Amino acid sequence: MSKIEVKKIIKALSASDGAGVKLKRSIGTPEADYIDPFLMLDEFGSEKKDDYIAGFPPHPHRGIETVTYMLSGEFEHQDSTGAKGIMASGDVQWMKTGRGIIHSEMPAMKEGKLLGFQLWINMPAKLKKNKPEYLYIKGDDLGVHSDKDKTVKVIAGKYEKAEGPEKNHNVEPIYFHIVLNEGKEFTCQVPAGHNSFIYLLRGELKVGEKSHKKTEDSNLVLLERGTELTVRSIKNTEFLFIAGKPIGEPIARGGPFVMNTKAEILEAIQDYNNGTFAKY
Repeated sequence: MSKIEVKKIIKALSASDGAGVKLKRSIGTPEADYIDPFLMLDEFGSEKKDDYIAGFPPHPHRGIETVTYMLSGEFEHQDSTGAKGIMASGDVQWMKTGRGIIHSEMPAMKEGKLLGFQLWINMPAKLKKNKPEYLYIKGDDLGVHSDKDKTVKVIAGKYEKAEGPEKNHNVEPIYFHIVLNEGKEFTCQVPAGHNSFIYLLRGELKVGEKSHKKTEDSNLVLLERGTELTVRSIKNTEFLFIAGKPIGEPIARGGPFVMNTKAEILEAIQDYNNGTFAKY
């Protein structure tokens, strides 16, 4: 067993996306551009409706997976495959865009608190031209482990006897949402080759055995590779733990498209402009 230690702690950057939705971006920034296989992590949320009401109007994707996890509020999803539905608090939308999808995510609420996350996962070259897949996971279908110290919601991977609904995935992802009481510990095993990180929503953490700078709300905690993670809460804490097997291929980015070469990005733009993009 090798203990996992902190590599770097990064404060999320304020940004906006879609039609001006305010968010905090922690992966996909100058300090954390690409944590293979993870391309982007956004925390979106506000109690002010003007910060989110315009939503994310129709836009394309190719070559990535988007995982949207709602903690508060409601969003309506609609896409070019015909999938449609309203995400409520606790729900997950796992979209494998493959060779192309056009979708929109619009608030299904006029006021109140909105809070959620969107994670982008890269796809290997052999899967980037696959037909899109859309997986909608109700909050009640997530694996949940609860004891006197903590609650762990499992979107992907396994913790104790709780197992996430996304299985047999090429990057063997782990995606946990953890609420840890003050002064308590969370430990888990991680495959040796996985890259991993913690996103601290609120509270304060001590990770591993070595000293590190103080963690604050909306911090991205990049982790060294290892097999055993130990996290201790300094106060009541809520965080995500996410890990995955690196793909190890070159990437080329072009806004909502992530491929392996610049030529493939230009092809995606051309397909979108000439109307053949999301034809299955």
